[in-house]
This record gives sequence, structure tokens and C-alpha cells, in this order.
Amino acid sequence: MKTQQQLNYERIARAIDYISTHFKNQPDLEEVAENVNLSPFHFQRLFTEWAGTSPKKFLQYVSVGYAKRLLQAEQANLFDVAFETGLSGTSRLHDLFVNIEGMTPAEYKNGGADLVINYSFASTHFGDLLVASTIKGVCYMAFYEDENQALELLKTKFPHANYKQHLDTLQQNALFIFQNDWSKLQDIKLHLKGTDFQLKVWEALLKIPMGKLSTYGKIAHQLGNPNASRAVGTAIGSNPIAFLIPCHRVIQSNGSFSGYMWGTTRKTAIIGWEQAFVSG
Repeated sequence: MKTQQQLNYERIARAIDYISTHFKNQPDLEEVAENVNLSPFHFQRLFTEWAGTSPKKFLQYVSVGYAKRLLQAEQANLFDVAFETGLSGTSRLHDLFVNIEGMTPAEYKNGGADLVINYSFASTHFGDLLVASTIKGVCYMAFYEDENQALELLKTKFPHANYKQHLDTLQQNALFIFQNDWSKLQDIKLHLKGTDFQLKVWEALLKIPMGKLSTYGKIAHQLGNPNASRAVGTAIGSNPIAFLIPCHRVIQSNGSFSGYMWGTTRKTAIIGWEQAFVSG
């Protein structure tokens, strides 16, 4: 049986999908509410509880024009400052709390034969989530629609590991990120399987402040290889840690939100929610 949080997200996702598809027509509250089979009053309350802002304001956040203005406002020095200081600009952001450790060559090549991986399932603002960890840190986080398929996909990443369904402290620390109060957030450790280039790209993603956006080209430029936009896109597409490594903050240079492993609607939801959070 679905939880109320799951049901709420599904309704919000339908609303976001409708808003994202029809934003050029500026749909009003009544129109969007009717599309998700709710009264305007109930929809307004549900949406505001979920997003922290009104549907009208959220519409602004997910428009292509707004995304373009946000990209232009950042200019080149946004990344320069972030890379130099390692800071994300506000104590509310989680970026400083996330530490990446790459797997050893043996762990990388042998499919996790020496790893014991704990995993658990959780419900979040943005749908159901599978989170997995080794003794060193969280190695995988992914949104899913089907629990069994999600687990099988995890096992393809580490086919020779030993698996145990268990919620450990490493996973709990990671899941705290979905709480509105991050004052008790502890350091989050990630234990990742990736090439040197992939790890560099994922580390770069952590430098994008919450409520800000970047592009594939900008990240390639900051990594010292301005012609590597396609390679950057491939590395971002293979990001194994949903939300924590914020690949959702990378969009097309034209302002389009397309291109996200866990669905464009979910990406749009996260971007809008984060913008509402930092603007609140």
C-alpha cells in the first residue's frame, strides 16, 4: 500500500508535468488543479506544503526563461569562487558535508567481490529511493518505480558483492538531506566506483550551490577541457548517487531541463523545490 507521501508526490509530479508542458500558456490555479482532480483550495494547500511555495511561483522557477536568467546571472566566476573556496555560499547547503572516496582498483574491477553492501528503501519528497552503502560510505542512491527492479539494477553495479537489507548509520546520514532542517546533518561519506574523470565531474557537481544551475559546457571548461562537454554529459549520466551528487542542477545551455536518469519531471521538481527552499 502506498504511503501518503508517495500519493502526494504522484499528484505533485502530475501537476509539475502539466505546468512544465504548458508554462508558455501560464495555466492558472484552477486549470492545474482540475488536471490533477483536486479542488483549487486543496491543490494550493498540498502544493505549498510540498514545495514550500505557491504553484504560481513554482511556475516561474521551472520556466526556460527563468533558467536562462539564472545561468546568465552566475557568470563564469561562480565556479571559480566555488572551486577556490570549496564553499557553496550558505550554511543551509549540504555541499560541504559530502566527501567522495573512490574505490580501489581491485574493488572497481572485481565487481565488488570483497564488498558487503547494505541497502534499504525510503520514501522522499521526490518519490521512492533505494540507498546502499559499504563500510566506507554510500555507494548508490537511485529513485525507482519498482522495488524489485531497483534492487536488481543495484546488483548489476556490483555483481559479486554480498547484499544485506539493513539501514545503517551511513544511509541514515545521507537520508537526512531530505529533511527541511539540516542543522543536525552529519558528514556524508560516499564510496564510489568510477574513473578518475568521472570522480572529477561528480566532485564538480558538488560545487554547484543549491538553487543554482550550470551547463555541461561550463563544467567542462572548469575541468580544464572545454571541448569535453560530451564526456562530461556521459559522466553526469552515469552518476550513481541521486540528489546528493546534484546532477539535476546541470541543464542544457538553452535552458531546457531535459536529460536526467530518473526522469525530467523529477528533475524539474527537484530544481523548483530547491529554488523555493533557498528563496524562502
